Amino acid sequence: MSLLDLKLQTFVAIVRSGTVHGAAKNLGITQTGATQRILALEKQLSVTLFIRSRTGMKLSHEGETLLRYCERAIDLEGSIMGGISGQSTQSTVSVTLAGPTSIMSSRVLPNCLGLYQEFPQLVLNYRMDDQENRVGILKKGIVQLAILPPQDVTLEMDSKLLRPDRYVLVAGHQWKKRRTLDIIKNERMIDFYESDNTTKDYLKHYGLLEHARPDRVFANTNFAVVNLIKSGIGYGTLTQEVAATDIANGGLIVLNQKQVYEDPQALAWYPRREMPRYFRRIIECVGR
Repeated sequence: MSLLDLKLQTFVAIVRSGTVHGAAKNLGITQTGATQRILALEKQLSVTLFIRSRTGMKLSHEGETLLRYCERAIDLEGSIMGGISGQSTQSTVSVTLAGPTSIMSSRVLPNCLGLYQEFPQLVLNYRMDDQENRVGILKKGIVQLAILPPQDVTLEMDSKLLRPDRYVLVAGHQWKKRRTLDIIKNERMIDFYESDNTTKDYLKHYGLLEHARPDRVFANTNFAVVNLIKSGIGYGTLTQEVAATDIANGGLIVLNQKQVYEDPQALAWYPRREMPRYFRRIIECVGR
């Protein structure tokens, strides 16, 4: 059973795979057949759904609107077939949540583990990428939920404020006898990537940024950042959850009198006329 006709199923498949070739392979049809379905759908609706380029298929504004309709139909289909309540094994419902690495790994993923048992047919995927344009992929329907800075949430989205990330300034244990200002003046910052300004924002908040060296070291995973800091390569900010174990075992020390910098976060999604129970539970779990 599907509430979407073949043309709409093909449309969704192209969005998810990013190419006509990939969609055709997933649907078990020829690439020509997939193209013909999309052309027929565009003719039927009198709109252009995709902007075609060498890099793939990019949704037009009309395509983004149609995708949100299709997502609602897919949600309703899952509810009708009973798959999300464990009463049927005939259907699955896939939801993708995007967010920053720290909050996703330390808070979101552990909070959502129980959902796989609560909804056996729910496939909840996690997309962790600190440099990705999460507003863009939410708008295009590539993900259904995204963790964003509150100022990035648009009027057309629904959202829920989350508990802010709480950052502490940390260094390796070998520097425990040094003053914070001495470390900031003479050592390098360690951040996830070049546009990651969390450590700078922390220093600015406490009036310390003017003393910092301009050169920085980048490593785009929590594991790498923690190990660089523990090795004495530099100092940086980590969320309290990420740093907790290494602080407890003495591998890291907290600088600046253990003062905390809060970074607000919001969970955003596009409105749904009838929100499925599994979707509501995802929001509840992420917000814990």
